[in-house]
Amino acid sequence: MKYLHAMVRVTDLDASLDFYCNKLGLKELSRKDVPQGRYTLAFLAAPGGEDAQVELTFNWDPENYGEGRNFGHLAYEVEDIYATCQRLLDKGVTINRPPRDGRMAFVRSPDNISIELLQSGDAKPPAEPWASMPNTGKW
Repeated sequence: MKYLHAMVRVTDLDASLDFYCNKLGLKELSRKDVPQGRYTLAFLAAPGGEDAQVELTFNWDPENYGEGRNFGHLAYEVEDIYATCQRLLDKGVTINRPPRDGRMAFVRSPDNISIELLQSGDAKPPAEPWASMPNTGKW
């Protein structure tokens, strides 16, 4: 058995690709329009992690997916949790659960899918502004 991908339904493909690719740092591996099913699939992965893919499913007919918390979250290991969170913050992404412990943070996609960021290896020592930053919204 081999892990293939996790699927996330999105309401705005362009906004989602901007978030996942331009802000979070994933790359688009492929895209497929399926006119008979009225949807588009976009497959993404972290550079060098092509075996762990995310499938964005964009249904052409509008649907309300709610907050997406029933999905759970996607998790990515990062080399520097503080630098990653700062880069996302600088790009306008809200850090819902800051990396106060130097190990874990949460952000959310435009469709409210929780994204967990985990420090590679050991946790970094607590550092400001993260150590005293409160949670914002849901994560």
